[in-house]
Amino acid sequence: MPRKVLDRLTSAVGVILVVVLVVAGGLMTWGHGFASSNVHNQLAQQQIYFPSAKEIDAVKVQFAKGGQKAVTDPEFPAAAVMIPALEPYAGQQLLTGAGAQVYANDFIAKHLYAMPLHGVYSNVSTASRSATPGSAAAVKLGALETTVFQGTTLRGLLLEAYGFGMIATILLWGAIASFIGALILAILVGLGFRHAAQVPEEETVLTSHKVAATA
Repeated sequence: MPRKVLDRLTSAVGVILVVVLVVAGGLMTWGHGFASSNVHNQLAQQQIYFPSAKEIDAVKVQFAKGGQKAVTDPEFPAAAVMIPALEPYAGQQLLTGAGAQVYANDFIAKHLYAMPLHGVYSNVSTASRSATPGSAAAVKLGALETTVFQGTTLRGLLLEAYGFGMIATILLWGAIASFIGALILAILVGLGFRHAAQVPEEETVLTSHKVAATA
């Protein structure tokens, strides 16, 4: 096969691949924007805020004075574990997937774990059904069941937002990789067409000699 023909064929395939990569990058960019904006808008509607820096500092003072047992505020039952994760978000509104993960795992989950039966809904629900109807224990467990259910549900929804946020991030990096790949391939395609224009008509592939061109 003439080398010029081979160069043109491979370069043409390269053009097709460049188009495919550009289209894929465009679609992933759109997907990233859609997922990111959807996560942001859905979280914004809930108007959830992290504890303020003042609240976090107050808990740190309590720990400094008397250790973890000194903390009696139900809003911070596991504050020693929460503080490092919450401090970067102090006072901020929850608007991102990354923030949703922190709020779910380092705030809600720690509160749930500090509750009776570690806030596991199935265990609390079983205990509530086993209690004597109308008894003080039944009333207490019923209220606890409601609280645990709400906390577990909110945590699950926030982790779902985190999952979509991660998908958006992956799509963004995929788009960047596609555009970079398209740029590199476009350069190679250009070099391929340039070589095809410069190579002699009589040069062939897989032969070390030149075949005389026929008139």
